[in-house]
Amino acid sequence: MRFLIAALLTGLSFAIMDGLINGNVYAAELMKYYDPIAKHTINVPVALLIDLFYGIMITGIYKIIFPVLPTGSAMIKGIIFGTGMWFFRVVMSVISSWMMFTIPAKTLIYMLLTGLLEMTVLGIINGLILKK
Repeated sequence: MRFLIAALLTGLSFAIMDGLINGNVYAAELMKYYDPIAKHTINVPVALLIDLFYGIMITGIYKIIFPVLPTGSAMIKGIIFGTGMWFFRVVMSVISSWMMFTIPAKTLIYMLLTGLLEMTVLGIINGLILKK
């Protein structure tokens, strides 16, 4: 039951944070460089289902690697897990974008910082709900 709660809360939090991070006026200005290839409408129900699926996957991976995460504190384990997700999901993507596209540094920094916040929050959610 805890797994299901953590997975749903992770997916819903992911969806809400994605909306706030990418749907604000500041982000719209920073992301205008993607306009030529970006979709101008989003299928919200499908996006929500995708984020819920991501929540299940994130929680499942957390559950698998929980025993090898350092420290006994659930919150610290969540932060460490979130930082790892940030590296593999956000940092690698931002570096690839930096190498392939002409994107201003402030856009890349925004993506790094908001991604760090988002992944850390998701890690903490899993750490606190799925503690031993």
